[in-house]
Amino acid sequence: MDKEILMRTIEALLFVSNDSLSQEQIKNIIEDVTPDEISGAIEQLKEEYAKTGRTFQIVEVAGGWQMMTDPSMAKWIRRLYKRSKPRLSAPSLETLAIIAYRQPLARSEIEMIRGVNVDGVIYTLMERGLIKVAGRKDAPGRPILYGTTKEFLQHFGLNSLQELPMLKEFKESDLDFAQEQIITKETEDEEEEKREEETAALPASTVEESDRQGGLPDTEVPE
Repeated sequence: MDKEILMRTIEALLFVSNDSLSQEQIKNIIEDVTPDEISGAIEQLKEEYAKTGRTFQIVEVAGGWQMMTDPSMAKWIRRLYKRSKPRLSAPSLETLAIIAYRQPLARSEIEMIRGVNVDGVIYTLMERGLIKVAGRKDAPGRPILYGTTKEFLQHFGLNSLQELPMLKEFKESDLDFAQEQIITKETEDEEEEKREEETAALPASTVEESDRQGGLPDTEVPE
């Protein structure tokens, strides 16, 4: 295929596609073209757009290429559609960040980190297409494991998970997840031990009342 025709064909495909297109997808559509020719044509298109000051660009996202408007145009595009981008709640963002960095994870592992039930949050993230079932854990009961999706990468403008920022680089504007807060199993065990110690230190009158109601024998009363 002629180089100019290839460029315009790829341009048209990216223009009409709502999702990113991988090299393999483009090759399957055009057929008589090599991977290097595809990459070369896209690079030429990117250079052409940059030189002519176009208000759109081709970016690598979710393992493919996608045509997007220049970020500087966002203000005017929002006015055209007159709608704000739906936002995730703070619990959803925290759960999503945990899954993104530690995937694949079982629900119980997520709950151990967050310290709360995440059934509703998992449902919301699944419904939004941001996470998916990534298999089952080789453990009793074979719990379901969760991981992020291609839609997750597209939503946050990432080409791969390797582009996730280091945790120390997080700011409040990044997923609204200012810092990692982990409730470890060791902390839970320490709290349980503290409760047991407080129970053992109950006043004698409380223990005597338990004895009168058929509680512990005198020989087992804590000193």
